[in-house]
Amino acid sequence: MSARSPLVVFSDDWGRHPSSCQHLIRRLLDHREVIWVNTIGMKPPAFNLFTMKRGFEKIREWTFGAKPPPAELGSSPGPSLRVVSPKMWPSFRSRWSRALNRGLVLRSLRPIVAPLPSPPIVITTLPVLGGLVGEFPAARWVYYCVDDFSVWPGLDGETVRKRERELVAKVDAVVAVSETLQQHIAKLGKPSHLLTHGVDLEHWRKVRPTEVPASLREIAAQPGPRVVFWGVVDRRMDVPFVRKLSESLNSGSILLIGPQDDPDPQLLKLPRVRLLPSVAYADLPSLAGLSDVLVMPYADLPVTRAMQPLKLKEYLATGKPVVVSDLPTTRQWADSLDVVSTPEAFAKVVQERLRDGVPESQREARVKLDLEGWTAKAAQFETWLDGAGD
Repeated sequence: MSARSPLVVFSDDWGRHPSSCQHLIRRLLDHREVIWVNTIGMKPPAFNLFTMKRGFEKIREWTFGAKPPPAELGSSPGPSLRVVSPKMWPSFRSRWSRALNRGLVLRSLRPIVAPLPSPPIVITTLPVLGGLVGEFPAARWVYYCVDDFSVWPGLDGETVRKRERELVAKVDAVVAVSETLQQHIAKLGKPSHLLTHGVDLEHWRKVRPTEVPASLREIAAQPGPRVVFWGVVDRRMDVPFVRKLSESLNSGSILLIGPQDDPDPQLLKLPRVRLLPSVAYADLPSLAGLSDVLVMPYADLPVTRAMQPLKLKEYLATGKPVVVSDLPTTRQWADSLDVVSTPEAFAKVVQERLRDGVPESQREARVKLDLEGWTAKAAQFETWLDGAGD
């Protein structure tokens, strides 16, 4: 391992979902020491199943330690990756809660960071950690801006906006995943680097329609043709799009697969629509093999205009027909998939793709995916972490 500065990463739980930050960091582990900090604090506690489940998961982590990473993210942390889960209060709204979290994090991490050979470069994907800048020993702070969390459904938007403004003013560099987010950061008075999401082409091109893992048997049993969405099912879903498609189908299933975070109850009432549990990342290519059309029917909202869904390029890499709603991120790939802006167009185009498959022009346009691998993205990300181009 080289003498490059170690990294401390404040982000989502390692291995829980393969986020863009995990994809990038995974490709730096062969030459950098990394301390990954499973972090909480943006979703206010609520009395619902989702919050209770997450609460039990965090208590288990704090009691027994973080789970080892699953195979798709590296079967063992190894000498270059350490995953830690400091105890934290699930809020950054009040001054006392921020002070409490600052004390809890510093007390937990200082003994871990102290033996490092040099001060670490600190990366955060969470916009609420501005209070740690200057308190936590670091050579540099980098904000990896992956979403505008202030407009996410269910999050404390006012607190996120205030804390992000504080963070952006203090960090040394910002890397944003979309031009919309770059504009957002610019309004906060800071320039940013653009790094769009990558895709693991080798993984996603393993579409195996004839192999059905045990985890997918319930999905394989659903009537075909199958129109499939995978990801978090929440209030970003455009119910009129899904309703119109449901009304237009004479057979088959619309499968919304993934964790449910307060989705619109109307989704549950639509004919042919089924909400099913998450599928492991390793099995998603096989899920694509069982699908006839992959869809991304997000509503046109501030939160969806800012985001860059990982699944967009993953869908394309499977070779399946892809139909998505018209958003800034999807528009950039309009030659490789179908972009629609009305429920009627959504239903019509999905029907066409069920009948005709992927047009040859779209297949040819998807060749540019070859330039979107995570390895190249990680190399560029690393140059900005080290301060080149600031």
